[in-house]
Amino acid sequence: MTSKKFPNIVPEFLSYVLYETQSSRESIEEPSTPNQLLLAEELVTELKSSGLQDAHIGKGGVVYGTLPATPGCEDCPGLGLIAHMDTSPDAPAVNIKPQILVYEGKDVLLNPEKEIYFKEESFPEIKKYLNQEIIFTDGTTLLGADDKAGIAAITACMDYLKTHPEIPHAKICVAFTPDEEIAKGTVNFDIEHFGAQYAYTFDGGEIGTLETENFNAATAFVQIAGVVVHPGLSKGKMVNSLKLAAKLISRLPADQAPETTEGYEGFIHPNKVEGTVASTTVRILIRDHDKAKFEAKKELLKKLVEEIQESEPRAKVSLTIKDSYENMRPYLDQAPKVMEIVRQAYREAGIEPIEEPIRGGTDGARLSTRGLPCPNVFTGGMNYHSVYECIPVKSLEAAADVALSLVRLSSQIKSLK
Repeated sequence: MTSKKFPNIVPEFLSYVLYETQSSRESIEEPSTPNQLLLAEELVTELKSSGLQDAHIGKGGVVYGTLPATPGCEDCPGLGLIAHMDTSPDAPAVNIKPQILVYEGKDVLLNPEKEIYFKEESFPEIKKYLNQEIIFTDGTTLLGADDKAGIAAITACMDYLKTHPEIPHAKICVAFTPDEEIAKGTVNFDIEHFGAQYAYTFDGGEIGTLETENFNAATAFVQIAGVVVHPGLSKGKMVNSLKLAAKLISRLPADQAPETTEGYEGFIHPNKVEGTVASTTVRILIRDHDKAKFEAKKELLKKLVEEIQESEPRAKVSLTIKDSYENMRPYLDQAPKVMEIVRQAYREAGIEPIEEPIRGGTDGARLSTRGLPCPNVFTGGMNYHSVYECIPVKSLEAAADVALSLVRLSSQIKSLK
């Protein structure tokens, strides 16, 4: 299990996942949950021990640290390595119990007491990792590989550089962000303070994947105010906001749902409903890689909301749509050298890049739109935001290898043009 190059990567990863760092969409604090700061403090300590003496927690809980350039590389563009500390609020994440099991080509028993299995039929991707050690949970919580695997890959790389000072490199800028899962990871990210001219988020999926484009994203909130009357006396009077919410959800196109789409296909996804007869709120995610189709989905939702209002004039139905992030592809197209560098880093690590769109978003998308080109590198995990989340040990080590390749190449980059 121990990697010769990165002997501490698995123990460090296992220690990170024990921190309860779920972010919260409902919170107005920065970061959204205080436990993220506990991990941030630990990471500052680790970065300082690896030679990043300026490591500190900045505004909003963002961790920054810099490894100065080696002699002769001071004029090379600064390289950024980024991962996020929070885990998804979409699955249980308290009392995580990671376990390392060898996948032997059959269903994996995760929890004998509760008879929870990781089933090949449901997750056929696992077949690519026959006879490998894989880190699972006990099937009751997510693992946190999204994105503590990214953190582990970066810290393992920094550990390696400490014991191999002979490796030349440009200034290496490290950052760990909070609240990425709730689209707030870069709200307080200070690009100028960070100091990199180009960067890579380590927040991707299976080994070899390289992501240069992501969804355009928005979140819609439908507010429905009904009319409350005692149910025994309500004929012709009551307007049940819950039923109107159900009607709206039933009219969303079945072929534009997460469970029926893949690749470049976008979706309209109701992911939270809260309410009573009197008042109901429906939260709906809108996603598409194509900007025109993205806007068309917004217009469709507006039309459906108007139809619900027209069907029941006594109710009050309103819609608010807030954009979350953009597709980073147009911005990365303006920085082709950044992509050339990462493709070379994959190949120097013995991995052929598999370029594919992200069916989601990353901090890198938001940073790219703000002028810091930032593609997304794999971390090796699977089934994120799920109690069936897992990560092959070799894939995690491979992510650290790519980080190290990027560091080595940074000494050869004189210009990003």
